Amino acid sequence: MKHPIPYCIIMKVLAINGSARKDGNTALLIHTVFEELDKEGIETELIQLSGKVIEPCKACWACGGKGNCVHKKDLFQKIFEKMTQADGILLGSPVYTANISANMQALLERASVVTDMNRGDNLLQYKVGAADTAARRGGALHTLDAMNHFFMLQGMYIVGSSYWPMAYGQMPGDVTNDEEGLATMKHLGQNMAYLLKCLKEGTGL
Repeated sequence: MKHPIPYCIIMKVLAINGSARKDGNTALLIHTVFEELDKEGIETELIQLSGKVIEPCKACWACGGKGNCVHKKDLFQKIFEKMTQADGILLGSPVYTANISANMQALLERASVVTDMNRGDNLLQYKVGAADTAARRGGALHTLDAMNHFFMLQGMYIVGSSYWPMAYGQMPGDVTNDEEGLATMKHLGQNMAYLLKCLKEGTGL
């Protein structure tokens, strides 16, 4: 008989901000989700890719059987290790040309190759994934799709909200004026906490 896992076991959500702006609108949305996770005692960590360069996959396939990328010129190895250790992953990216940022794209492409080359290890399978985006005007749905498709490819559980997890704003701080967007982020955080606890307890959803 499978016994429920007690709440004393600390759960952790790792957030990755793909924005070129540190502490901009995307970070504000992530912190709004964090507030709800914090209320439920879930540990959080934020990695901001601003000022960093994540190199694209070299298609060398050397990661096979190693559980991580073999190239050490950037922070990918460290970030991916944190991804495998977290219970949940929150991805955030602004809309750049109706898509995720270049750094986020490179990160997800390399992570996908590593998991594919180590499929038997289930490196990200059964983890909880959520995504949010900050947009000036359009392209938000495609940006969300790009991040959610990554979760689907890994066999992860995807969290929804009361609406698409997006908020509108151009200059840093503008998203705080989008009341519906912020409410959607709060619901995203609440739903993520609920799903994490259900999975940890081994109870039905």
